[in-house]
Amino acid sequence: MRKADRIYVAGHRGMVGSAVCRVLERGGYGNVVTRTHAELDLLDPAAVRAFYAAERPDVAVIAAARVGGIGANSAANARFLYENELIALNTVWGAAEAGVRRLLFLGSTCIYPRLAPQPIPESALLTSALEKTNEGYALAKISGLKLCEFLRRERGLCYHSLMPTNLYGPGDSYDLVGGHVLPTMIRKFEEARQRGDASVPLWGTGTPLREFLHVDDLAEACLFVLNLADPPDLLNVGSGEEVSIRDLAEKVRAATGCLATIDWDATKPDGTPRKLCDTSRIRALGWAPRISLDEGLRRTVACYRAECAARTVRLGR
Repeated sequence: MRKADRIYVAGHRGMVGSAVCRVLERGGYGNVVTRTHAELDLLDPAAVRAFYAAERPDVAVIAAARVGGIGANSAANARFLYENELIALNTVWGAAEAGVRRLLFLGSTCIYPRLAPQPIPESALLTSALEKTNEGYALAKISGLKLCEFLRRERGLCYHSLMPTNLYGPGDSYDLVGGHVLPTMIRKFEEARQRGDASVPLWGTGTPLREFLHVDDLAEACLFVLNLADPPDLLNVGSGEEVSIRDLAEKVRAATGCLATIDWDATKPDGTPRKLCDTSRIRALGWAPRISLDEGLRRTVACYRAECAARTVRLGR
């Protein structure tokens, strides 16, 4: 990728897209193209085609998606499939038709089977059944990465994909109903601390194991693979470390300074019992994360408090 390239970042206002824009700016890539949802509806194929025809980007980073936690996904698999499928197909196919030279598609390790081998290698894709609570989102992301793979094979376009593990960091959504586990915990513990609550309710048993990656590390990984001459079609991106949801809750409680006890609601779903991705392929190419979970939590709690003070925090969708 050249410094003068015209780079389109889809989803630039989201946590991932904004982190990608920051790392591009720090790297001296000054020709970044963005559009808000009001300016460009990625669900509209005609609008996406017109955008690509008018702007003619050299590179596209597809970070746009409808995202949410286990509650939001399980309650609306149809919507998560429909909207994310359209976003993936419109942005990737539209880029190919417009002659975009290079494209990086971002998904999630939820594309892998519920009972995939651990750590999960890229080769586990489509080997057995998906986790039902987020099956719609996973299917849409699988379609996007497969479209990139087919276009590369058939047209010689350097279209490739990254599948990050659970992400967190500045610009996250702290939606208590539809949010992801870590930002939801941060908000719950911080609000409990402020109110002086005696306890904090959390979903599930706390036993599932999860891996977390700071979004700034993901953004660095994006820039890294975009500068590879011949990247693999699919690469996992993660910290390589896992933590139980119970231990994560204790870490978040400590990071916020909350003194409340934790009430686990075992009637709520846990989701996939374990999800640790195998990142040996991207590490062998030369990338590694830099931000530990403890340091990342400290930074993210500070960002959440600053966003609350500035009234820029995302509390819902």
